[in-house]
Amino acid sequence: MTKKRSTIAQLALASSCLWLAACSSTPPPPDWQMNAKSSLDRATNAWLSGDDRVEATEFARARSELARTGRAELVARAELTRCATRVASLVFEACTGFDALALDAGAEERAYARYLEGAALPADAALLPAQHRAAAQAISAPAIASIGDPLGVLVAAGVALRRGQADPAIATLAVEKASQQGWRRPLLAWLKIQLTAAETAGNTADADSLRRRIDLVSKPP
Repeated sequence: MTKKRSTIAQLALASSCLWLAACSSTPPPPDWQMNAKSSLDRATNAWLSGDDRVEATEFARARSELARTGRAELVARAELTRCATRVASLVFEACTGFDALALDAGAEERAYARYLEGAALPADAALLPAQHRAAAQAISAPAIASIGDPLGVLVAAGVALRRGQADPAIATLAVEKASQQGWRRPLLAWLKIQLTAAETAGNTADADSLRRRIDLVSKPP
């Protein structure tokens, strides 16, 4: 975000020189920062992998660590991170955790919340994380691919679908990114989008192939 680091980076303020003897005078980061980042990372990966139980446990732990600071904006960013994983997985629901903290969040956080809802305003683009600005202004597979970060790509693709602007190229990009990361939940969601498109077009061969792939991802060994 403008003048701020990204949500997860904001929670990881530890300097890389922390581990170097030459930087021994640098004070270590508070425990809450490291604990919150670790738990938020685990919660994110658990959700994308399809493990609701671990996700709920780790997110509660991350939120508790952030709440210790009394800084609502930090908790709000964590809630937005959680909502972003939902959008990445095509679970379009209200971001109630953030909504409860919106009054104490900054303009950047509120802009990102609108972006996730597929309701970004023209002025919001400049307030979004830098990697999302191009995709917010001109939704296309190349613009989304330029984000680079796999989760960011899936979030932008989910926003495009939520706005009714996800073309086959965006769906293919989302499937590739989810597959590369082994993220079962968004992969299944996007494969089902492709399956619906194949069935609608009467493309039996592609539909059959997609069903087999969905079956492979869905069923544990």
